[in-house]
Amino acid sequence: MRPTELPTLAASGGDTGLPPFTPAAIFTEFHVVSLIALGLLVSAALYLYGVHRLQRRGDHWPPGRTVAFVAGGLGSIAAVTVTGIERYDTTLISVHMVQHMVLSMIGPIFLALGAPTTLALRVLQPAPRKVLLAVLHSRYVRVLTFPLVAFAIFVANPFVLYFTDLYRQTLEHVWLHEFIHFHFIVTGCLFFWPLLGLDPLPNRWPYPGRALLMVLSVPFHTVLGLTIMQQEQLLGGDWYPNLGLSWLDPAADQVTAGGILWAGGEIVSVTMLGILVVQWVRQSEREAKRIDRALDRQEAEAAAAAAAKITSPGEAARPGPDAG
Repeated sequence: MRPTELPTLAASGGDTGLPPFTPAAIFTEFHVVSLIALGLLVSAALYLYGVHRLQRRGDHWPPGRTVAFVAGGLGSIAAVTVTGIERYDTTLISVHMVQHMVLSMIGPIFLALGAPTTLALRVLQPAPRKVLLAVLHSRYVRVLTFPLVAFAIFVANPFVLYFTDLYRQTLEHVWLHEFIHFHFIVTGCLFFWPLLGLDPLPNRWPYPGRALLMVLSVPFHTVLGLTIMQQEQLLGGDWYPNLGLSWLDPAADQVTAGGILWAGGEIVSVTMLGILVVQWVRQSEREAKRIDRALDRQEAEAAAAAAAKITSPGEAARPGPDAG
């Protein structure tokens, strides 16, 4: 339900025919005319074109990265912005909270694992590649992607949204509603990309520091979720009661929304820690192999030098002490 439909609902004084939300509604209601839908299509097309370019010239690109970016990242974002979830995200705060979790956490995690910046650097021509590298290493990007700055933005965002009048404004204004969707995605990417992304970004911390930052994010989701569950005042003020839906209990739905945020935040954070541990182990294995190869080269060079010294013509022709 779009924000502009509220006057019609309020004037009717009761149900307007919008049925209760069910899983079936996800697959029967679509909202494909939006800037986010267009952005998803363009992003998928550009990424797949880049993969095609690499394959045509014989370069390898891991299929897992393509699946992560297109299906996991763009697919999860599409699942909550162009389906029935989008229609109900201003009717049920619990549905909105699922959307919030996907846009700010799940989608950005898979986008980061897709390594789109690395793909772009491999397919772009020298001039645009130079521009992209300049942007990545600019002062502005360095500040925004610094883990503590990104962490502060990521943690503060939901508190500002839900405990100010901003959330009510997103319900009343379509353009602000869509902008918040985009904002969730961007801030999620700023936080997760330096933590587990494979792209050459500045300010990349060692794995122990990244794991610590993920652990620190868990309490904030817990506090926010519990606060929403226990809060007597409805988020959005009288927006939800004014919808006039007989099957909707805004207070109970708000409790459900807080529980989703609490449990979802912990699940995603634990999953993130698992991904970081796997990446950490793989990096350690690669580093061990690199050190082994370096030691093998040193031993081979030393053996070759010793053999060359023994078989050197000068050494072989030098007369012994009893010669003459």
